[in-house]
Amino acid sequence: MPANSSRARACALALAGIGLTASTMTTLPATAATSAASSATGATLASGTSGAAPHRPTGKNKDEGKKKRERRAARRLDARVLGALGTAMRQRGDAYAYGASGPDRFDCSGLVHYSFRRAGFPVPRTSGAQADFTRRIAKKDMRPGDLMFFYGSGGVYHAAIFLRWARGHALMVHAPGSGQRVQVAAPWTSQWFGGTLRRA
Repeated sequence: MPANSSRARACALALAGIGLTASTMTTLPATAATSAASSATGATLASGTSGAAPHRPTGKNKDEGKKKRERRAARRLDARVLGALGTAMRQRGDAYAYGASGPDRFDCSGLVHYSFRRAGFPVPRTSGAQADFTRRIAKKDMRPGDLMFFYGSGGVYHAAIFLRWARGHALMVHAPGSGQRVQVAAPWTSQWFGGTLRRA
């Protein structure tokens, strides 16, 4: 094909890409037509396309990607919470000692502190501060590894780690008190509330 024909064909394709046709070009002054053709051809050659718009993610695709990332983050967080629960369960049989936070003697908040710190959570040391640090949740929404905070007229006085529901009663792992050892037990009172380190 002659060079002039190739150039003319490329020019026509470029013009079509920006919405101009040969009939439109005849109505333009010669200088304007030449300028439009030159601009269109340059844009086409620079982009390597025939005027098609580049592909961009739609709003729906962005939302789906965001949801996938959130689900992955939630799974990682859940694994860390369960890791803390596993650590606490391995301390069963360790002695209670007021003010102790491991590795082989604990008080109630010391057990929570030790277990969750090992899982990478910056949990405070005392039960009251731990209650403030967590997001409060309804008892019915509790999952393994969530926290239980016992309270009275003076505020929160005991912390435990939730295991599961059994016959309508919560089961927990905790460091009960002086002369006792870390163990699994049911609460002795209904005056407690749940807290979680999970986001949702």
